[in-house]
Order: sequence, then C-alpha cells, then structure tokens
Amino acid sequence: MRAAARKRIEISGTVQGVGFRPFVYHLACRWGLRGWVVNTSSGVVIEVEGGEPDLHGFLAGLATPPPLARIDQSRVTEIPAEGAELFEIRHSAAGAGQFLLVPPDIATCDDCWADFTRPGDRRYGYPFTNCTNCGPRYTIIRDIPYDRPVTTMARFQMCADCEAEYRNPGDRRFHAQPNACPVCGPQISLDGFDGTGNLEHIRETRRLLREGRILAIKGLGGFHLACDAGNDAAVRLLRERKRRSDKPFAVMARDIRSVERFCAVDEAERAALQSVRRPIVILQSLGNGLISPAAAPRNRTLGVMLPYTPLHYLLFGEDPASPAEFTALVMTSGNLSEEPIAKDNQEARERLGGLADRFLVHDRDIQTRVDDSVVRTFESRVRLLRRSRGYAPQPIDMGMEMPEILACGGELKSAFCLTKQRYAILSQHVGDLENVETMAFFEETLAHMKRFFRVNPRVVAYDLHPGYLSTRFALAQEGVDKIGVQHHHAHIAACMAENRLAGKVIGVAFDGTGYGTDGCIWGGEFLVCDYAGFERRAHLRYVPLAGGDTAIRQPWRMALAYLRDTFGSGVLPDLPLFESVGDRQLQVVDRMIARGINTVQVSSCGRLFDAVASIAGLRQEVNYEGQAAIELEMIAADGVLEAYGFEIAGADIDVRPAIEGIVRDLHAGVPAAIVSTKFHNTMAAMIVDMCRRTRAQEGLRRVCLSGGTFQNFTLVKGAVTRLRSAGFEVFLHAETPPNDGGLALGQAAVANRLHHVA
Repeated sequence: MRAAARKRIEISGTVQGVGFRPFVYHLACRWGLRGWVVNTSSGVVIEVEGGEPDLHGFLAGLATPPPLARIDQSRVTEIPAEGAELFEIRHSAAGAGQFLLVPPDIATCDDCWADFTRPGDRRYGYPFTNCTNCGPRYTIIRDIPYDRPVTTMARFQMCADCEAEYRNPGDRRFHAQPNACPVCGPQISLDGFDGTGNLEHIRETRRLLREGRILAIKGLGGFHLACDAGNDAAVRLLRERKRRSDKPFAVMARDIRSVERFCAVDEAERAALQSVRRPIVILQSLGNGLISPAAAPRNRTLGVMLPYTPLHYLLFGEDPASPAEFTALVMTSGNLSEEPIAKDNQEARERLGGLADRFLVHDRDIQTRVDDSVVRTFESRVRLLRRSRGYAPQPIDMGMEMPEILACGGELKSAFCLTKQRYAILSQHVGDLENVETMAFFEETLAHMKRFFRVNPRVVAYDLHPGYLSTRFALAQEGVDKIGVQHHHAHIAACMAENRLAGKVIGVAFDGTGYGTDGCIWGGEFLVCDYAGFERRAHLRYVPLAGGDTAIRQPWRMALAYLRDTFGSGVLPDLPLFESVGDRQLQVVDRMIARGINTVQVSSCGRLFDAVASIAGLRQEVNYEGQAAIELEMIAADGVLEAYGFEIAGADIDVRPAIEGIVRDLHAGVPAAIVSTKFHNTMAAMIVDMCRRTRAQEGLRRVCLSGGTFQNFTLVKGAVTRLRSAGFEVFLHAETPPNDGGLALGQAAVANRLHHVA
C-alpha cells in the first residue's frame, strides 16, 4: 500500500454561506480521503490526505464548486501526513486582520419553494424557509466568520429537527445559518390582527390588499410599501401619501406567466427575472390596463421583479396550482421621498405611519438595510442601474493588489467603495446624500463594511465638488492620504476598471452634473484618459444654468438658455412651453441669463436633454431626477433615420443647429415623437464624429461610454451600433451602474494609480 500524502489548500473568494464546506466534505468522502475543512476569516482552509491519485481527483473536483460559490484564489502546499482516520468539518476559526468575501442575499431556491408550498411539509406556509443554497446573508451578518452566533438569527434556538439538519453534512441545510422552522424560527404578525400562525396573518394581509389598503411589509433588507397594482385608486393614494408624483413604482408578480400578461419579456429579461439575484428588471409594458397607469405615468416601461422570499410568494396565494390573487403588487421602497429604506419595526411605524394603513412585520432583525437592485438588459447581458440586494457586497476583482482605499462616491445615487488586496467592494445603493438620514446611513454602512472586510483605509478618494456631503466627509478624515478625482474622469475609470482595461481610451462621459476643473459644471465630455489622468478633448458648448438646482427642477430654464444661445436676444420663437410658464418668471430668468446673475456655465448633456424635452412641450417641471429626459426617450418613434445638425469647432460642440432644426420641425407640425428620435440620432452621430476625430489624432479605437445619460438605451443602441460600424471597440457598464452609483469604483481605480505614482 502506498504511503499517504497530505495537502493543505487555502481558498479565498465567496466560499462561506454557499454550501462550500458540505461540498468539500462529500468530495473528500467520494475519494476516500481524510482530514478536515474549516471556515476562517479569510475563506476556507482544507487539509486532506490519502493516495496521490485520490488527491488529484479531489483537487480536480474543487474546480467545480457549488453554484453560488466563487473561488478567486487557491493555494496548495504539501505537508506531512498525520495518519488521520476520517474527514470532518471543524468549527470556524477567526484570524486577526483577515477578511472574507461576504455573500449577498440570495432568492429562495426551488427546493425551498417546494418545501413551503407542499401541504404536510413541516415548513408548509413558513415565510422564512431557506437552506444553504438560498436565503438571507448580507442583511443578517454582524461579523465574520459567517456563523449563526454573529447573525441576527443568534437569538433563535433551533428545535431538535432543525438542529439535526444543521449538524448533518448530508443535508442541504447543513450549517445554513438562518435555518429555522415554524417551531423555532422567526414569526410574522400583522398589527391589529389577533389571528394565530403565520398563514393566518398573511391571509388577512391579502384580504386587506384586495380591499385597496396600503401595507408596510417587512422583507429581507427593509420595508416595502405594497398595494394592488391593478387598483388605480390604491396606487394613486400611495403616490399621494408618499409624495411621489410621477416617479415609477416597481411591481412584483408571482411568476413569469403573470409578468407576460402585462409586459413583453425576451429571453435575457426572463433569465434576469428568474436569477438568484431577483432584481427589478425594466421591461416594455404592454399597456393593456392590467396595471394601473399610475404605477409608471407617461412611461412605456415597468420595473418588475419576482418574489425572492417565501413571504413575498405567499402574498399572492398559497397554492401554486391556483391562480394568483393579484396580477401584480406595487412593491416600492418603504421610505418617504429620498430617505433611507426603513428596516426596524419601531422605526417603520414612526416613519411610515402616515403612509401605510397596516404593518406586516417579523421578529428577525435586519442588520444592514438593502434596497432592491434595478437592471436592464442590453445585448443579452444584464446592465445594472442600481446595485444593491443580490449584488452587494459582491466584490469586483481588479486583477492587481491595491492599498486599502475608501472612495466616497458622489452625491446622487450614492455608493462608496472599499478596496482590499485585489478586490473593490462597492456598498449597496445608499441614496442621495442630501439629508441627515441618508448621510447617517452612509456612515453606518461604512462602519459595518470596514468591520466585515477588515479594511482600515490609508487613502481616501473623493469628488472635486466642494458642496457634496461625501466630499466633506472625505476631507474630514484624519491620518489618510486624500486624492480628489474629477467626476467624469471617475466615470470613465469605472468603466475601464469593470472591463479590466489598461492604457488610454476615448471616454464619452454624458450626465447631468459634474464639477469641472475650470469651476464650471461639466456633463457632455469627450476625454482621452487612463487611470493616471485625462485630457478634455471636447465638450458641449457652455450655456448658462440659471438658478442652480431650481433650473434642474424646471427644465424650461434650460430651454430658455438654449433658445437664447441659438436665436440671440431678439424675439424668441413661439413655442408651447411659453404658454405654461408665467410672463413674470420668464422675464426674471431671461434677465438672469442676459446679465449672468445667479448662473453657472454648464456643458451638461443631461441639461440638454431637459431643454429639448421642454422645447418639445413635454415637461416644464420635474419631480424626480431625469424625468424630462426619460419622458423624451419614452416618446421616441421607431424607424426614423434623420438627424439634426451640429458643429465641432475646436473643443466646442455646438448644438445650435440642432435647436434650430427642432424649432423648425415643431413649427412645421412634426410630431414630438419624431423630434425625439431625430434628437437621439443627433447625439449618437455626434459621439461617432468626435470619436473619429480623436482616433485620427491619437490612434485610439477603444471607447468607454459612462455617465447617467447612458441609462437611456435608445441613445446607447444608436451610439453602439454606429461606433462599431465605424470600427471602434465599445465598452459599457454591466457590473456597476453608468450613473453615479458606479462613480466610487472609478475613484478607487484612479486613487490606486495616483497613490502608487506618489
């Protein structure tokens, strides 16, 4: 008999809370090996011994881990054999300074769906059914290694049946930290209802929803506000209470068949809806009346998600074979206008008391509040618009070792980034840092993630805008190197980092607001850049933004600025927008523009879209970010190939010919839908023209598109098609949003490069 050999295998990646140790155990048993496996603060360590052929087979098997696991690095070393007699799973071991990749929350798996919908199963109707392959992770973890005592499940003592599952390596609930059942686990309760058992409370909740009531429902990462999406009066009442006049609500349907009743769904969208991440997916609405038009006013799309917990599924009914009780439910964030989502029961009652008629709560604490993620699909690939539940805090492998950096992001759609070793770890969506509550959420989440990932930043990166709360926070940090990163450089660097690009690229950064190095507000930028720096090659011609943030809320101000820039100080063209704005207001703003009073020069593409939407008569005031541009995209017609003119003179891109053409078309009675498409075509043609010029000068053919304007997929499709036809290689965002939610990744990449240079 050949002497046994022993190997030590150290694995890092997403390998805890994903069934990795049971996988290792079964693999070792299959090959007749002895030793042990243990969770540590940096991943998983395995020591295994046996014959060389068996060890070889074992190592080969490690290459195909469980579906939710991700091995980033594996180190194998030979060590002396110890004569072990069996293979065992050992208790977790913490190590000072080590860190672990904490897994995101995962939607309920098919096996667990079967358990809680099968009459007679001990988990029938249980809203917290989960196993090693699914369920809460990030939202319940207090520290690492990921074991039950350091989660919010610690106070729930497992019953004998659950304990047996938890201890059995052959059970799919082996070391499933949130493992529970109706006997020993969390329970739900509907305020003001004295029924018994989870199902009775859920049945009463469904009855209230059928009556048109608005319910605050505690879920995985916080509260939702829910109502029947087909009940127009209920949806409008929720809008009124939430002070959310027009911004679309997300809806949830029980299954794909239900979704297909009110939205068109292609294969990529189907895969996104059914993925373990269960994001909100932006779909084309069929507009057939099954969903209240108040769910997404003046919008051809709907944000749709499928249930990702048993509780959500049970809101539609208990029997999978019976029709769902609702076509869809509105499931919008449980907050009041831009505040963080509520996560604690008492907090929710205090903050949402004026919004919800009743509260469906549970007694499992949420450690970390996490909102729903939002995606669209393009070219059969998921493109994140909001990176949160299901994605955060999954890291991005940067492919290089980095110092420990904190990148603070921007102000709108805020998310920060921490770096550790070769990883960039983006926080979940935090929100707009315009109030004390959201800034407190930012700091709370930062402290939590620094503890999780054992990060002690030595470098802090920040946006150049002096008024951003994230910038002020960064500048207040002590004992760290501070690196300011220009907003649009950060956008392009984020796209580069996500796509693992090195060297120089042509960067097209289109958005609403970004502080420029000349003190103006940028946003229509063509850059040549790498991580170390950038050159601003061209930009939209500056126009005055009159009244600061008021001009963002009132697009007619930007329309007036562009019209004055185009037609001069004489008589303005006759347009419907002037009928909806008072003469007194027009005169005041006109004087501000003429005299440069309370104005700042802007090259913003977002503000240009606002101006065109206003000139076309679509929107003179907005009540959520990007509304005017979104409504302009929503009316775009198909099959229109024409475009308006523009001129490029030096660094200035002059759109006055386009404004003239738009006014001429409107006076000729051309429908706004045609005007919208021609304008989108103009912007796509402008991108290609400027990229051609830059290629001729620099020899560059790689183009990165980034910034919030590239959430407009009509523009993206037009630009990408034209760029590829012109011989360019185009790079887009997928793992991170093109908007400011991805900004921190770019800041971190730039800070890493500049810190090394320094």
